[in-house]
Amino acid sequence: MIIVQPEDFEVGIELKHLTQGNNEIGGVCSFVGLVRDFSGAESLQAMTLEHYPGMTEKALAEIETKAQSRWPLEASLIIHRYGNLNPGDQI
Repeated sequence: MIIVQPEDFEVGIELKHLTQGNNEIGGVCSFVGLVRDFSGAESLQAMTLEHYPGMTEKALAEIETKAQSRWPLEASLIIHRYGNLNPGDQI
């Protein structure tokens, strides 16, 4: 499943939704990207991630397909944020 949204999310809630009712899942692995506080020699105050509908989802679907071809995944979830983000925010 792929979700592209400007809103923040709660990782625990999303993992619960992903696994709920599926007793075939034997483990959960997660990666949460964060906005870092630097950009070269300068400190980052904020950034804006643009979203191109269709293009973003296609690129994320390719990543998801590659992962599914490498490992026998029972389920997968990719959440990608766009919009104004500050250092420390989840991407």
